Amino acid sequence: MHVQDSHWSSASAVATGAAMSAPTGGGRAGGARTTPLRVDAQRNLEHVLRAAREVFGELGYGAPMEDVARRARVGVGTVYRRFPSKDVLVRRIAEEETSRLTDQARAALGQEDEPWSALSRFLRTSVASGAGRLLPPQVLRVGVAEEHGLPDHAHVPQQRTQPSAGELRLVPGEPAAAAPEDAGTAQLLDVVGKLVERARAAGELRPDVSVSDVLLVIATAAPSLPDAAQQAAASARLLDILLEGLRSRPA
Repeated sequence: MHVQDSHWSSASAVATGAAMSAPTGGGRAGGARTTPLRVDAQRNLEHVLRAAREVFGELGYGAPMEDVARRARVGVGTVYRRFPSKDVLVRRIAEEETSRLTDQARAALGQEDEPWSALSRFLRTSVASGAGRLLPPQVLRVGVAEEHGLPDHAHVPQQRTQPSAGELRLVPGEPAAAAPEDAGTAQLLDVVGKLVERARAAGELRPDVSVSDVLLVIATAAPSLPDAAQQAAASARLLDILLEGLRSRPA
């Protein structure tokens, strides 16, 4: 995916203002008051967000805004009125996905006493929800553990840039520190880190498995297939294989 990360912070603010409020028609010129969206405008916004999640989940964040508009059954102008640029819409979807993953990780951490059960529950819940197809770029750019003397940023996971580019792949990239950090991303990494640390301390997780590896499992175990039943079965089967690879083995 090629998203101008340096513009995401300002884009987020624009998205919040554009999506959540609209100018009053009866206010004085130059006034700063806003009113809630009309019922039809709110409905259009919900359609656009749902369509964006579906389209980006199927085709990657490289999918054009026109595809989102067609899926939402609105004009592309309606999409741009709510989200002035594609970066703004991508930021909105990515932030929502980060929040959802964080909630899933916290639920697993708080409701499962066994460390391995907590980690596997988080992975199964996240993969079943299709979260891996919408993982935000700043999360996917977390550096993997050093290998063969390479720095953390030598190879980083990155999402698809075009519909034909295939699934998640490892590519040369910028250092993770170059990506803007936000509170949502930090919270997700912190909670997933606790799941990883608990499972590793209990001797149930391979000692070389990192938070990056767990996120990579979520991303790769959620293939996009045209048949929903086939997709669910493929995800479950692939996750079973990946979980076996994560588990520690007796010496």
